[in-house]
Amino acid sequence: MNNNEWEQRYQQGKTGWDRGDVSPNLHYWIENQQLEACRLLIPGCGNGYEVLHLAEKGFDVVAIDIAPTAIENLNKALASNQLQAEAIQADFFKWQPKQAFDAIYEQTSLCALPPAQWQAYEQCLYKWLKPKGKLLVQFMQTEDKGGPPFHCDISAMLDLLASKRWKWSEEHMTQVAHSGGKHEKVYLLEKL
Repeated sequence: MNNNEWEQRYQQGKTGWDRGDVSPNLHYWIENQQLEACRLLIPGCGNGYEVLHLAEKGFDVVAIDIAPTAIENLNKALASNQLQAEAIQADFFKWQPKQAFDAIYEQTSLCALPPAQWQAYEQCLYKWLKPKGKLLVQFMQTEDKGGPPFHCDISAMLDLLASKRWKWSEEHMTQVAHSGGKHEKVYLLEKL
């Protein structure tokens, strides 16, 4: 999908991936003290439910999305809840942060990108994180060809996020299901 297609989906309300609330996976990371207040990036933030939740908990959140309407919605929600976060409308392949992050919360960007762009995205994630920074990642499991969302096969993810650059945790079983039999495999990675 191109930039205009994502924006059209937000304008038309065709955002089937939007659950309307914070992902249970984020609650899992916080409740298990694997994610504590820090400087954190959310690429592909959408309407930003996680942004609001983390800002409320004292995180220094930077959220980025390519769709102007998503960022407008997020800014309105931040203002109405009297919360602070930096919301940026940009293509993250062209964007450069002012400083590195302690953590990145990756939920929807990877599976929304065509696999031909995954290597470039991994390079962005690696560059944006501080050494020993955390990558909280959720790999969409669709078992389907095509997308979005694209199936993020774990063997392909192990190649993409190679052990010479990333330290992998065991899979965290959070049991978050999506429509149509889709689900996520959840891992905590650390930048080496």
